[in-house]
Amino acid sequence: MYFRNAAFTLLLTASTILGSTIKGRNCGTTITPEQVKAAEAHFLANKVTSLTALAAAPIDVYFHVIQSGTTLAGGNVPDSQIASQIAVLNKDYASTGRSFVLKATTRTTSADWFNNAGPGTSQQTAMKNALRQGGAAALNVYSVGFKSSASSGLLGYATFPSSYRSAPKDDGVVFLYSSLPGGTTTNYNGGQTLTHEVGHWVGLYHTFQGGCTGAGDSVADTPPEASPASGCPIGRDTCSGGGVDPIHNYMDYSYDSCMNQFTPGQTTRLNSQMATYRGV
Repeated sequence: MYFRNAAFTLLLTASTILGSTIKGRNCGTTITPEQVKAAEAHFLANKVTSLTALAAAPIDVYFHVIQSGTTLAGGNVPDSQIASQIAVLNKDYASTGRSFVLKATTRTTSADWFNNAGPGTSQQTAMKNALRQGGAAALNVYSVGFKSSASSGLLGYATFPSSYRSAPKDDGVVFLYSSLPGGTTTNYNGGQTLTHEVGHWVGLYHTFQGGCTGAGDSVADTPPEASPASGCPIGRDTCSGGGVDPIHNYMDYSYDSCMNQFTPGQTTRLNSQMATYRGV
């Protein structure tokens, strides 16, 4: 979104945590309807129609592993899980014409960053200032632990394309290390947390944005949805008219195993957002 600061991030949070099992997700966004309206007005006024998606160059991914020590429980994820995550991104985004290539992996041992990095914290600012690489079209992702009381239960958060201009160092995705494919976060260890967060990074809203009224997620072919889904509630329909809720969409809050779709309308939007704000 086009704002003067990068505090406007989308958050995925877990409402209850029992060990590594997450029970449901909630959104902790600071984006108001007025801010969404302003962002959409700016996008409309400056919109660039993208080249055919099939011509888009792969997106360079800089993967920053933040760990508190040498164990997997301390965030020291193996290269095999990182490779699996890139494969999941490529599978999930195949229909959009977008692809991803791992450009570099960094590993930083910092218990402070691993435990305390979160939206608006000094730790996440220091982390991003020290580690972010590339320009507007480079995807920087940071795997952390979200161990502090302020961030406990968080699955991830991301910046929007239009935030890059005002705060380039803040650009990217921060997410829970155990949500990687094969991780220990039950129901959210298929890699779709990063798929979802990258969805925001390429310019998509949640499918339940705005509820049953108004412009919703600004995509015509995602049925309106009153609230985020949990689990995989087949046939759920929270808004009258427009079809059943898009529980299989990557931009809902369903279990990873339930997610399998971006719509053609989302594809059009994300490619235009990328062309307008990231130049690709």
